[in-house]
Amino acid sequence: MSEVKKIATRVSYGNALVELGKKHDNVVVLDADLAAATQTAIFRKEFPEKHIDCGIAECNMMGIAAGIATTGKVPFASSFAMFAAGRAFEQVRNSIGYPHLNVKIGATHAGISVGEDGASHQCNEDIALMRTIPGMTIINPSDDVEARAAVEAAYEIDGPVYLRFGRLAVPVINDRPEYKFEVGKGVTLREGKDLTIVASGLCVSETLAAAEKLAAEGVDAKVINIHTIKPLDEELIVAAAKETGKVVTVEEHSVIGGLGSAVCDALSAKAPTPVLKIGIQDVFGESGPAVKLLEKYGLDAQGIYTQIKNWI
Repeated sequence: MSEVKKIATRVSYGNALVELGKKHDNVVVLDADLAAATQTAIFRKEFPEKHIDCGIAECNMMGIAAGIATTGKVPFASSFAMFAAGRAFEQVRNSIGYPHLNVKIGATHAGISVGEDGASHQCNEDIALMRTIPGMTIINPSDDVEARAAVEAAYEIDGPVYLRFGRLAVPVINDRPEYKFEVGKGVTLREGKDLTIVASGLCVSETLAAAEKLAAEGVDAKVINIHTIKPLDEELIVAAAKETGKVVTVEEHSVIGGLGSAVCDALSAKAPTPVLKIGIQDVFGESGPAVKLLEKYGLDAQGIYTQIKNWI
């Protein structure tokens, strides 16, 4: 059996920017002294005149991106999620969100899988922060295929977009002919009648593996990939909740304010349903190998399976 191909979505981001640059002259990429880590160095090598290193000044970078957007160009402002969403929140809100400017934010190294960099760099709050900004589109791709499609789709959106990418290499699960990426539309990856598991980002592949473990014990789980957190595919989620009667959300993010909260907001209004939220349980992370951290915080296949089994 051939080994599953794994690619970090931050690498997908860098490669996708190059493809965008070849198609569109108005693409500009900004970085805050992290081009090697965010992978925008791939774009810089191809288009040095369209890459701006703003130095370790993320707040200023967002202001520069906002100014560039007013000229008709499409800037992709890139940094770690902790800095892009956390440190620069005020600039993103007031300089980009408030005037609804056409700035794309490429936030890499999101979630606990940043690993050894520790709690200070493990941003588990970024989706919650970005959800509060009116008009902000939030996309959290699950693999290389989806990440590339997300970058392309972000360019076509007229307005601010927050793109969330990871450091850890993850399995490629969407490399199939029928796959179609559409902003605001979830993807049903597995049919099931006993419960619905809604996952996002790197948790999608782990959730699929957890669903197979459940199936071996007679629990038939529907699995939905929600790559777009905002706008959320409420129609798909509500229909699945009505069909299966139970919903589980899985995310590499705090259970406060992220995918789980968005799903609960929708269901409480349209189809009240019991919900289990799997994610970072209102705690800070810690330094350690990414894979071991995912295991410790219950975000690997075994952890997801165990939590769901105990709940049902």
